[in-house]
Amino acid sequence: MTHSTAAKIVSLLAERGETFAVAESLTGGLIGATVTGVPGASAAFVGGVISYATDLKRRLLGVPGDLLAAQGAVHPDVAAAMATGVRSLTGATWAVAVTGVAGPDPQDGRPVGTVFCGVSGPGGSLKVVDLRLTGDRHAIRIHTCEMALDLLLGVVLANSGEHSG
Repeated sequence: MTHSTAAKIVSLLAERGETFAVAESLTGGLIGATVTGVPGASAAFVGGVISYATDLKRRLLGVPGDLLAAQGAVHPDVAAAMATGVRSLTGATWAVAVTGVAGPDPQDGRPVGTVFCGVSGPGGSLKVVDLRLTGDRHAIRIHTCEMALDLLLGVVLANSGEHSG
């Protein structure tokens, strides 16, 4: 369940004195809203950026313009740059970013359900996953939120010597 995953992230990072931020595109704030639904979220969550427009990804998050021009906004390197950019912008220990196609139409030559999720962490650590989701626009956005929080939790746990599941 997404709320319990968000609660685990908040608890774990607060305990460690670490923070996190989000950079969202297709989810439009859904990840941030899920996290702030957790009582005490402010102990670890610093905020985020909803960079729905491609140009905002470049101007605010520092995604390279040549990358966006060559590949479009739905690309694994864009997710990585968004995560790195929002982490830098907010000063957070960790950051998670999502970019993708929720539908109803393809975007940048990518089919509906193509989503890239990136996590940026201490020491320049970076992980990006390629999600192929199915369902309507609402389902894809919900699943993206769930998968992003699961990925963040997994990366944080892997970097603490603990294991999930």
